Amino acid sequence: MARVTYVEGTDDPDLTGLVDKIRSGRRGSLINVYRLLLNSPPLADSWFEHLGAVRWKTQLDGRLREIVIIRIAYLNDVPYVIRQHVPQLAEAEGVTPEEWEALKDWENSPLFDARERAALAFADSMTRDVHVANSVFDVLPDHFDDRRIVELAVLIGAYNMHNRVMTALQIDLEP
Repeated sequence: MARVTYVEGTDDPDLTGLVDKIRSGRRGSLINVYRLLLNSPPLADSWFEHLGAVRWKTQLDGRLREIVIIRIAYLNDVPYVIRQHVPQLAEAEGVTPEEWEALKDWENSPLFDARERAALAFADSMTRDVHVANSVFDVLPDHFDDRRIVELAVLIGAYNMHNRVMTALQIDLEP
């Protein structure tokens, strides 16, 4: 059970515009993460905008994005994020069930190419160690330009934030 109250926003005229904005950007749904964040409307709004930019307004391809997001959720043990991305979002971006399972131990899997492995090593390092070793970072320019390296770093940082907030507030899985 979540540690804070879920807000529906449907009865509060001050939230109507924000709830409508979130719903329209999420194909009509108001998932638990936003229902929690609506306790602080400015944060709910900025979270929606930031995560929307991180996910949809970068030059990272969808498959890579989903692989990284799922890996971070496995590392942080966040069932909520895993459930939100597996299977629908992962499959929509071309990630197979075998691949999302292999993300638990990607280093010992042949399913990921050199580019994906570089991104996964970067995600692991940023998530586990925060300080990224040169040996991990120095591989990135072989696969990504500066823009995509920045976008990858922000994606990893954003989903670590997402994971930590969801864990601290004990968000419930969607029904």
